Amino acid sequence: MNEHVHTKPVSIDIEGMTCASCVSRVERALLKVPSVTAASVNLATERATVHLHDHSEMAAVLGAIEKAGYKGSKTPESHDAHDHSHHHHDEDAAILRRDVLIAGILTLPLFVLEMGSHLYMPMHMWLISIVPQQTLYIAYFILTSIVLFVPGWRFFKIGIPALLRGAPEMNSLVALGAGAAYLYSVVVTFAPQVLPAQTQYVYYEAAAVIVTLILVGRWLEALAKGRTGEAIQRLVREQAKTARVQRNGAIVEVAITEVREGDIIVVRPGEKIAVDGEVVEGSSHVNESMISGEPLPVSKTVGATVIGGTLNTSGSFNFRATKVGGDTMLAQIIRMVEEAQGGKLPIQQVVDKITLWFVPAVIALAILTFAIWTIWGPTPAYVFGLVNAVAVLIIACPCAMGLATPTSIMVGTGRAAELGVLFRKSEALQQLRDAKVVAFDKTGTLTSGKPSLTDLILDDDFEHDDVLALVAAVEAKSEHPIAEAIVAAAEKGGLKLGTVTDFESVAGNGVRARVDGRLVSIGSQRHLSHLDFSDFNAAIDKLADEGKTPVFAAIDDKLAAAIVVADTIKPTSKAVIAALHAMGLKTAMISGDNKRTAAAIARELGIDEVRAEVLPADKVAALKSLRALGKVAYVGDGINDAPALAEADVGIAVGTGTDAAIESADVVLLGGDLKGVLNAFTISRATMKNIWENLFWAFGYNVLLIPVAAGVLYPAFGILLSPMIGAGAMALSSVFVVGNAQRLRAVKGVQL
Repeated sequence: MNEHVHTKPVSIDIEGMTCASCVSRVERALLKVPSVTAASVNLATERATVHLHDHSEMAAVLGAIEKAGYKGSKTPESHDAHDHSHHHHDEDAAILRRDVLIAGILTLPLFVLEMGSHLYMPMHMWLISIVPQQTLYIAYFILTSIVLFVPGWRFFKIGIPALLRGAPEMNSLVALGAGAAYLYSVVVTFAPQVLPAQTQYVYYEAAAVIVTLILVGRWLEALAKGRTGEAIQRLVREQAKTARVQRNGAIVEVAITEVREGDIIVVRPGEKIAVDGEVVEGSSHVNESMISGEPLPVSKTVGATVIGGTLNTSGSFNFRATKVGGDTMLAQIIRMVEEAQGGKLPIQQVVDKITLWFVPAVIALAILTFAIWTIWGPTPAYVFGLVNAVAVLIIACPCAMGLATPTSIMVGTGRAAELGVLFRKSEALQQLRDAKVVAFDKTGTLTSGKPSLTDLILDDDFEHDDVLALVAAVEAKSEHPIAEAIVAAAEKGGLKLGTVTDFESVAGNGVRARVDGRLVSIGSQRHLSHLDFSDFNAAIDKLADEGKTPVFAAIDDKLAAAIVVADTIKPTSKAVIAALHAMGLKTAMISGDNKRTAAAIARELGIDEVRAEVLPADKVAALKSLRALGKVAYVGDGINDAPALAEADVGIAVGTGTDAAIESADVVLLGGDLKGVLNAFTISRATMKNIWENLFWAFGYNVLLIPVAAGVLYPAFGILLSPMIGAGAMALSSVFVVGNAQRLRAVKGVQL
């Protein structure tokens, strides 16, 4: 068992990370702190999750982050809307927009004049005729210096110290590439005599355009990254700001933070419910779509639970606050989504290991490129060597690699939450995609979990309502669950129950009483064996095939009806099983019922595998036996499902279930609709496909373009890659990865 299971995770915001190699360095720095048992750093959320044995060591943790070259601060624990109203991506985007404007305005004349002169000789001749070349170079020098050392200073401020520490990262590549082009041009401008005449070219426009394009890429990336967290922002916005509370005999409006457990809160039509609670007076219909994803309002009467953030649509009512602050369901949902978004998939750990060595490898390759061109390249060899080495430095993009997985996780888990599916652990995204079998607990998951009247088979001499009213009148005196179901059916039919006298209960057999003078006996076939069952033999055989056991009712000593009370199948269960089969998955059911009953239910639903007569303690063993078919996802809701949910490759808890089941699960279905299982698989598959697309682009881009930048196509085709094109391509690769992840926001929930 992992050591960090027993330690509470701490979340730390980290500033200054720009690529995947930053992630690896921060993680390594954190793991060197003695009390840290585990650390996971996420580039998309710019946040670290750290497991500490000793929380007094927080200063050492923040110090380790700073020593690695970044700035860390503990994430606020509050889940108030104010704390989540924006992320620092918003500020990043505003600052980057300003810097892009500055760099763009200064780079544009430089680019037009220099590139125009290269491409159109009359323009070059005209320019030289009105401005001496040296004056032009000095003007270029001034413009480029401002671009590099004002908006572009961030690359040098972070990249050069990282390089000197022996831990180069993305900024180091930009600083080296743009810096090399700039310094070479400065030498040509102010000390041309140190270079051969045929090598005296300036590359100011390349340095300025590189910085400008990368800033544009960072700005677009910051805007897109800001949007990845919109699902959480929407959840936060659902929180009410105030509540109308009964205090000292008066109703006062207080801030949501001042609501206390036990307060009586008054809710009017059209108002948001402030916190979780229980209705104590009045009735209404509440729109719970933001929790369950279901659009139809839910009826609420005295005793019903209400959830903070949901919308009261009609009547007014009072409720007692049972959960406030960080304990409300909405706060817990926000926390779960954030934890999932900050997590890592197994595939990401492989990517991080590769990218840790990526930047040093690129720098080594750039040096090798320079050396090869200088030794074997055509005249002017130094210039070819410099330009191609700069192109190699600039085109390499660990940003895209680092963002490929976490941005998809952020958008995917956020979209899942909007569809009523909470991924408590991000790893479940990958594991669910790999699952081959979906196993269901029967009671409360595939079925409603409470008995109801399913069949009332009558003798020809009796009327349905008459029999039901007489039987319900007798059963109203009994406390048996079957009795409750019969009485509920009579009440639903609006039947009037007669006066009961001479009530008698025969333990283990049945009950007998007089209702308005008529003798009513209810019990098993054995209890009523003195009566003639010949008219019911066919019905008894049919019910037995369906796994149903009837009780019988006799009125005035004549057999009147066979009554079946059973746990009914949920309306969506059959369609969900069929949809899972359509997805290529096998299904299984684990039940404590006898084999005949379990087989009948499985047959009705179309389930492939049945494990019947399974005691709660044996569910784990039943799950292990299903692993022969492949990885297993288990769906359950009860407290006795907790061990099975933990044992399964992916545990899916139905959200209407117990806290213990939900805490043991990897995925939680809000609202209890089994359709959420389909949504969970849909999101998992779409997210993993999106991640592979991103990784293919990020790695494929580098594998293809770094050799081109180094000049491998030059001997055969005379093709070289300009550092400016490299900078544009590098910026676009990050924007593509983040933009591709945004497509997950359009994933549709499954319609049955």
